[in-house]
Amino acid sequence: MGFLALAMLAVAAFAGLVLLRVDRLLWSLAAAALCLGAAGYAWQGRPSLPAAPARAVATVTPIEPSAIALRDSLLGRYTADTAYLIASDAMARVGDTGAAARVVLGGVAKLPRSFILWTWLGTTLAADARDQVSPPALLAFRRAAQLAPEHPAPPFYLGMAYVRAGQFREARPYWARALALSPARTSYRQEIALRLSLLDRLLASGAVR
Repeated sequence: MGFLALAMLAVAAFAGLVLLRVDRLLWSLAAAALCLGAAGYAWQGRPSLPAAPARAVATVTPIEPSAIALRDSLLGRYTADTAYLIASDAMARVGDTGAAARVVLGGVAKLPRSFILWTWLGTTLAADARDQVSPPALLAFRRAAQLAPEHPAPPFYLGMAYVRAGQFREARPYWARALALSPARTSYRQEIALRLSLLDRLLASGAVR
């Protein structure tokens, strides 16, 4: 059936050439394309296989809207720095953590004094290390803290990276510092305070070492 369908396709293609009055000099090009397709089918075609629906290869990893909202309140949204964060999110959503980190690394190369990009580079490098605070991730967080020592984002996201790694006690001092650096009237202060409170309850329960 496969070769019959291929023959019917060839007949239809040449009929189209005639009806459309295509110059005969181009017929050889069409014939070459059909011959190439036929050769490929003869080499790899397997018409006896049963049909099966296509399956998506990429793994979609959703990002919580609340996490994006918190990041926007901490770091802003419509800036040259955060444009790289949004592009990195797109890579993270399809499960390509390496590409997500490379996008931010490209931003750091262009804006080397952006604490926003250094902070998010640490976050993406930790994610790419299977949610472990790897030495490169820790270096990126420390550089962010050097560039913006009074901003809560670098310690908050370093603490978040430790939480994702299951290192809750290591996360606690960073979240405490992030809270201390958060101005009273900011929208993100309450969010950080809530996370710190939940972490303290978890540590007090003895459920973690």
